[in-house]
Amino acid sequence: MRLGVLDIGSNSAQLQIVDAHPGAPPLPALAVKEPTRLAEQIEENGAISESGVCRAVDAVESALEAARLHRVEQLFLFATSAIRDAKNRDEIINRIEERTGVRPQFLTGEDEARLTYAAAHRWYGWSAGRLLLLDIGGGSLEIALGRDAEPQLTLSLPLGAGRLTRMFLPDDPPSAAQVKALRRHVRDMLREVADRLRWEGVPARAVATSKTFKQLARLAGAPPQRQGPFVRRILTIDALNAWIPRLAEMKTSDRARLRGVSAPRARQILAGAIVAKATMDTLDIRKVDVCPWALREGIMLHHMQTLQVYDGLPLQAITTGVPEVSARPATGKSLVGLSRGA
Repeated sequence: MRLGVLDIGSNSAQLQIVDAHPGAPPLPALAVKEPTRLAEQIEENGAISESGVCRAVDAVESALEAARLHRVEQLFLFATSAIRDAKNRDEIINRIEERTGVRPQFLTGEDEARLTYAAAHRWYGWSAGRLLLLDIGGGSLEIALGRDAEPQLTLSLPLGAGRLTRMFLPDDPPSAAQVKALRRHVRDMLREVADRLRWEGVPARAVATSKTFKQLARLAGAPPQRQGPFVRRILTIDALNAWIPRLAEMKTSDRARLRGVSAPRARQILAGAIVAKATMDTLDIRKVDVCPWALREGIMLHHMQTLQVYDGLPLQAITTGVPEVSARPATGKSLVGLSRGA
């Protein structure tokens, strides 16, 4: 079965296509990216501007054309926090549906954390032990912690790199006072959840996903993406301490020329670095492994798991008469209803 996941994010609408088989990894057959730059189009009242709405609609239409061209059988289409939190989100969703005939759906921040954790847990395997996941998006920071296939704890905080850049770093380059105010805001928000995270115990492995972490790791010297997903990539607190002052002194145009930093994300990479450092400091983490799998892979794995039916084994469970013990309820919400034909 050919599956597609199309997420409408703050920087782009990204379509990932895989040839899915039960039990197989969601290895991409094709990826399509259409720019949206929504983080730059949010007005003072919290609505996305008309030009931003048009850009989002055009991006989704182009991505859906690619999905049809490449014969995607089932498509998961959703909008992340840039549209989910916009004041005019219903208008945007309605216009996308009017143009394309397909209506995007929403995942909560906790759903995103849960699915991203599932992808990272699958990538590193059971031997990873207690896993702490960090994901910095354009609008929010997702955190998940657990040992099993389902996380014990999921959190979503409004600490996305695009959101914070818009709120705290209006100048280019930002002033020292603006950077200080941003640091204080991030620390204050993290302080409210730090005790809850520490209560769950020290993780055996800290893992980071998202383009923000990937670009920060590349900036700090991690291998480039062309070397493939199996090369280990890490980001250390020492690297962040060295790079944040340098990024704060640069204009956006200068950051865009740095190794690994894309032009659409050059403006918000400083805010992303500050969030990454503050989170790692708060949780006493010295380094994170950058995981190649994230939310899109988590959605595909979730769907393929529902297809994984095998009845060829000649064994059946025997009723023992022992009272059944209720399982711990899974966190987050179901993705039932996300699937649509392209």
